[in-house]
Amino acid sequence: MKIACQEGLVPGASLAEKIEKLAAWGYEGIEFWGGGLWDRIDEINAACDNSPVKPSSICAGYRGCPLDTSAEERRIAIDDSKKLLKVAAEIGAVGLIFVPIFGGPRLPDLSPVADAITLEKRLLVEMCKELGDAAAEAGSILLLEPLNRYETHLICRCEQGAEICRQVNSPHVQIMADFFHMSIEEPIIADSIRQNGEFIKHVHLADSQRILPGYGHTDFKAGFAALQDICFEGYMALECGVPGPAEVELPKCAEFLRSQMPDGGGCGCGCGCKE
Repeated sequence: MKIACQEGLVPGASLAEKIEKLAAWGYEGIEFWGGGLWDRIDEINAACDNSPVKPSSICAGYRGCPLDTSAEERRIAIDDSKKLLKVAAEIGAVGLIFVPIFGGPRLPDLSPVADAITLEKRLLVEMCKELGDAAAEAGSILLLEPLNRYETHLICRCEQGAEICRQVNSPHVQIMADFFHMSIEEPIIADSIRQNGEFIKHVHLADSQRILPGYGHTDFKAGFAALQDICFEGYMALECGVPGPAEVELPKCAEFLRSQMPDGGGCGCGCGCKE
């Protein structure tokens, strides 16, 4: 398990300065917003080249809506996502975080042939097959993100994301588990992680009120133990509010997160994850 932080949470006049601070504060990764990121490849690679802090992931940033009624809107989302999957590979990030839709359905209810959600899932599977092929060609991963019910209607729990992954059947289409969304949607976060662990390739961290871990009631120790059980050795990136000066709060958060990790973050299952 490696701790990462979204770029926008870190103060600094340049990316190099932000990365220097993250390294000093005990972070190992940095997550980028995807909008226009293809113009920053050289900047990112130069800043991270000699640093222990590496690009962890790209968070959305594509235009359009993947499940819009407009074919043009869908194509924009797909084309931008393909570009960002290539960027992920070029900067060494695990992949692109992908939210199929915010809010309610945009597709029509065509009952009795198919209701809107059935249509959305069919469309999403086909879309993820196309993006999975693009991710395979680039050498990166499409990371489906389940969101809570107040932000989306379609994929709210990890098991729903895993269902799509099974239908797509590509190692380049996986899911991202977000502790904030799970605190709303999953009966027990640790159980959800263990039950869907084969598909979890990235993690977002926030406490129960969507600020830094350590300020709410989320049981990170149990969640990290579950991540250890599934041999998760990827990045866990902060996506949340910072309730105070970042220079104080971000180092404190890194220390807190490490205090919640069992056995230093290794899996302890004999598979060699600690080595």
